[in-house]
Amino acid sequence: MRRLLKWGGPALVLGAAVGLLVPRAGSAPPEGYRIIASEVAPDGIDTGVVRAGRGPGLNAAGEREVPVSGAVPGKIIVKFRDGASGAPGVSGASSASARTAVARALGARTITRPTYADFDLVEIDPAMDPEAAAASLAGRDEVEYAQAVYRYHAYARPNDPLYSLQWNLIQLQMDKAWDINPGATRDVVVAVIDTGVAFRSAIVEYDTIPYRNESGTLYPSLGRVTVPYAAAPELGAADRFVAPRDFIWDDDAPFDTDGHGTHVSGTIGQLTNNGVGVAGMAYNVRIMPLKAITSDWDDVFNSPFVGTDDIVARAIRYAADNGAKVINMSLGRTEGGPATAVGDAMRYAVSRGVFVAVAAGNDYERGNPIERLAEQAGPIDGAMVVAATGNDSTRAYYSGVRDYVEIAAPGGNARQPAWIYQQTYDPDFTEYFLGPLSGYRAPRFDVFATMGYQGTSMATPHVAGFAALLYSQGIANPAAIEAAMKKWAIDRGAAGRDDQYGFGSINPRTTLRGLGIAR
Repeated sequence: MRRLLKWGGPALVLGAAVGLLVPRAGSAPPEGYRIIASEVAPDGIDTGVVRAGRGPGLNAAGEREVPVSGAVPGKIIVKFRDGASGAPGVSGASSASARTAVARALGARTITRPTYADFDLVEIDPAMDPEAAAASLAGRDEVEYAQAVYRYHAYARPNDPLYSLQWNLIQLQMDKAWDINPGATRDVVVAVIDTGVAFRSAIVEYDTIPYRNESGTLYPSLGRVTVPYAAAPELGAADRFVAPRDFIWDDDAPFDTDGHGTHVSGTIGQLTNNGVGVAGMAYNVRIMPLKAITSDWDDVFNSPFVGTDDIVARAIRYAADNGAKVINMSLGRTEGGPATAVGDAMRYAVSRGVFVAVAAGNDYERGNPIERLAEQAGPIDGAMVVAATGNDSTRAYYSGVRDYVEIAAPGGNARQPAWIYQQTYDPDFTEYFLGPLSGYRAPRFDVFATMGYQGTSMATPHVAGFAALLYSQGIANPAAIEAAMKKWAIDRGAAGRDDQYGFGSINPRTTLRGLGIAR
């Protein structure tokens, strides 16, 4: 399996529809790569890189086998106590004796420390129950915690001429907020940990594999396909994007294979006052595209990794270590136990001065389960859990109701109906999993449209964009940003803080004025 990149790509085709959908130059190539051209493009990225699909593997039927529910087999996360450290200057790194003891206890194959992690990955027999394996280490003196890993998913699916569609920004009085702070500043970097972002043009060649989706439909291999990508024109020029990183394909090309991350990025920072399309909350910030969750197409292309706890935790730490001031996390999981490694990573990011916005989850009507990422974020001063509201400012029917909810923002409500509109891929060219098998073919990620989405995924980037405005006003402490949002929030539901809205709806204009720093 391979993924061949040819930078440049085809001419961009712009869609007009409005619809509904709920290695750098000079570096050594990682394992599995073959450099087939040494020419360096003007943007400093090597051309002609072959990417080998080193995915989780195929089952006996020759199909992609990635669990859509339950713990991912074959590995667990283990963090060794500081006292077990055997690597000078690396807190929590396991000594040889500690590693050996754990390896023997589990019959482990390997124990490795991945990049941007303060934990180890322990490779276990795929037939072993990962939850039981992690639990068996709980009482060991040398182990701080051990956890199974689960797959994360994007939380969505349920002057500018289209600004009138953006009831969400109108409701927030963003035009008046921009009078105080015109879209933040370029020194503020917002990391978007998601399905990737449409940030570059490229032609990518893949060898596809058979794939059975979670509804049971089997899609045959398409053989070798050539897939065009284009940069979303309303996200700006190439110099707007900072330190891109793909933790799914393990390289610096986090292409969006879904559209979710591109839509989220638009709410944060879509170009504004340019006479085109729609607007964005903090339209002058720079964006750090980080791919840490996968789409159906990544599965078809047999990506080396899927978006699990270890991947998401590493992406958070990468953002904090590479200049991000705000992190947006429109993703989560409800399965399994606590996301301890991700919680540790969020605390690390906040300690480095990074504000984190996290989605509250979309499963209220499916039993209102605990959203494990939100559960971790709630107690952290400087990380906020975001509920979704509709155009009447009441909680959207899907938005999770829990004691970790801290703030609310517009996320859309299909029952009103009210959607959050931003530029992203035209689904007529990407969503071939939604139609009959006869129409199944390779996608195009170079056709764009203004699309309406709903979800706490859509609410969260409003808070991330708002945080970027506050940061550019001089509030560099994540806990102070959180405190300001709570102080001037518009109370909703029961008086005071409640589990539906937290402290209420974000109130950008009043917050900016209340801080006494209006221009």
